[in-house]
Amino acid sequence: METQPRVHQLKKTAFTLLKIPFLFLILYIFVCSLDVLSSAFQLAGGRVAGEIFQENAILSNPVAGLVVGILVTVLVQSSSTSTSIIVSLVSSGLLDVQSAIPIIMGSNIGTSVTNTIVALMQAGDREEFERAFAGATVHDCFNWLSVLVLLPVETISGVLRRLSQAAVNTLHLSSGDDAPELLKVLTEPLTKLVIQLDKSVLTAVAKGDKIERNKSLVKHWCIHLFVDCSMSDLAIGLILLSCSLLVLCSCLILLVKLLNSLLKGQVANAINRVINTDFPFPFTWVAGYLALLVGAGMTFLVQSSSVFTSAITPLIGIGVISLERAYPLTLGSNLGTTTTALLAALASPGDKLAAATQVALCHFFFNLLGILLWYPIPVTRLPIRMACALGKHTARYRWFAVLYLLLCFLLFPSVVFALSMAGWKVMTGIGTPVIILIISVTTINLLQARRPDLLPLRLQNWDFLPAWLTSLQPMDDLITRVMLWCRQTKGGYPLNIA
Repeated sequence: METQPRVHQLKKTAFTLLKIPFLFLILYIFVCSLDVLSSAFQLAGGRVAGEIFQENAILSNPVAGLVVGILVTVLVQSSSTSTSIIVSLVSSGLLDVQSAIPIIMGSNIGTSVTNTIVALMQAGDREEFERAFAGATVHDCFNWLSVLVLLPVETISGVLRRLSQAAVNTLHLSSGDDAPELLKVLTEPLTKLVIQLDKSVLTAVAKGDKIERNKSLVKHWCIHLFVDCSMSDLAIGLILLSCSLLVLCSCLILLVKLLNSLLKGQVANAINRVINTDFPFPFTWVAGYLALLVGAGMTFLVQSSSVFTSAITPLIGIGVISLERAYPLTLGSNLGTTTTALLAALASPGDKLAAATQVALCHFFFNLLGILLWYPIPVTRLPIRMACALGKHTARYRWFAVLYLLLCFLLFPSVVFALSMAGWKVMTGIGTPVIILIISVTTINLLQARRPDLLPLRLQNWDFLPAWLTSLQPMDDLITRVMLWCRQTKGGYPLNIA
């Protein structure tokens, strides 16, 4: 009788141990699918992104430059690629440092779309989705807030340009080779069999090279799945996009299920204690800065902030990593990804090395100043509070996540870009009232929450406004009715609408 429980326990232990290599295998495929996803985006939109960089008249406008950085990075799904293109443009003399800085800022915002997409895969469980979406959007909130403060400061004072220039002047620079990328060493044996891209074509298109303009991004002299394919880059990109998203979603679902089965009970408690516990007083602050260094170190090793932040998003969702600990990890990742641009700069020719390195250092100083603004003092950690609010809204109204992605990374940048192209007068005429309205509403909201007695009676609440202006519930009701109507119509039972 005693042997049965022992055999059952041994089987359970063996089954648990078998899950661990399976977990690493799924994680490996997940990272490879992210790499293929990046290649798919470059095939589908990379040429457009390269052509955008040719418009030097557009890029001289800092707001337009910022939006170009966002849209290009969203298109190629890699801030490493977009910043490397920018460094190449500066090193070739086609772009000056002052125009490059807003584009670098935009690339920082654009790269955070990947982990936000990854968070959507945990929409099945409301609590997990709330945590995962908050963990993903804390990156977005940090980048947007940093840009809102530092872009005007840079435009007025040139602080990033001056800091980077001072750093370049004190360094003795010499060209060097790129450092090896640990992640590429591990993933290339698989991803090279699927697709191989000639990224020099993107840089050449950005430089306005008419010979390279009509060349395919796909390498036709290497062995991979599409080597003899006659389809266009766009068609190959769309095929890879759909396949990589399918693999990505499948891997995420399996990862979450495996992590939930492995990291529960005493194991989860032990990991929580190690990752989320602070040091004893008065050294409680040290743990956050250690997490920041870990995030920077891990991103330096894998040479991709998207991969690192996307990998920790499921862990945030299942509660293994708290949002308060994920925040410094993400900030560290932002610092770690700046090494890509620095390595690209070191490969520049000797006469352009200083300018290219200056742009790369601008990327580093932008992230460093952002951290100094939004991390050291607990009161200033606004990204955490903003991400929590977004997580709560998204858990309640799941469609809000898709709306958020479209607004933040496509519609809003496109509208701002169009306004900036219309000229400063048009942009100021429309933008100033909008900014005043946002500041006014924010101020009234704060006073309503803390000092309503300072407001007129009518402004002490928003009850006098229509419901759709103060709540997402009317939109949610409309979407629910449309979904029900579609289901019933599809099932052959149309609704009778009077």
